[in-house]
Amino acid sequence: MAKQESFETDLIPTSTGNLSIMFLGHSSLLMAFNGKDIYIDPFGQVADYTKLPKADVIIATHEHRDHLDPQALAAIRTSATVLILNPEGAKQVSSGIAMRNGDVQTVTGLRVEAVPAYNLVHKREDGQPFHPKGVGNGYIINFGETPVYIAGDTENIPEMKNLRNIAIAFLPMNLPYTMTPEMVADAAKTIRPRILYPYHYGNTDVSKLVELLKGEKEIDVRIRKMA
Repeated sequence: MAKQESFETDLIPTSTGNLSIMFLGHSSLLMAFNGKDIYIDPFGQVADYTKLPKADVIIATHEHRDHLDPQALAAIRTSATVLILNPEGAKQVSSGIAMRNGDVQTVTGLRVEAVPAYNLVHKREDGQPFHPKGVGNGYIINFGETPVYIAGDTENIPEMKNLRNIAIAFLPMNLPYTMTPEMVADAAKTIRPRILYPYHYGNTDVSKLVELLKGEKEIDVRIRKMA
């Protein structure tokens, strides 16, 4: 996986200022909001983190190295950085805040809620899910009155029916570990975000998702470089 030299960036207006979203690749994002830099799932294979801003907040969905990369962390973390992790990730990294499904924290003025992320269908050869229930997190981050859902490594699980008023959703489509395009389409129709970004999609054909959701005029499907 080659590091990108330049990154696509979207600017989203919110009730308390613009939210900038930089698409680093895989499931890695850099969000800038009200002077704070918030990283999601830093992974050194998609970007040279030594050339990126230092982090005010780092949020990792789970402990796998393509979501919680120690070298990438070291490049952007300072003594003032707030680090949010799932409990397994907190065993690997010192001084982080461990959040379980259902926990809520407020960091740098942002409300962050951890929600379930797991597999129901896709499993390893031994029959164990790639991502067992209760281990990893998705997160809902509130930027002013704009809730952003970072799904983490998950399938279209029943708990998605409880998500309300999601403005922006990042849904994974990396086979065989997360969702098929059909699963992402089902999740999107359940959550009904205003903007949908498929992310962490590997070699999956994103055009299939666009086709599946072409009738959903209220969902803006945006494709960015997030393989």
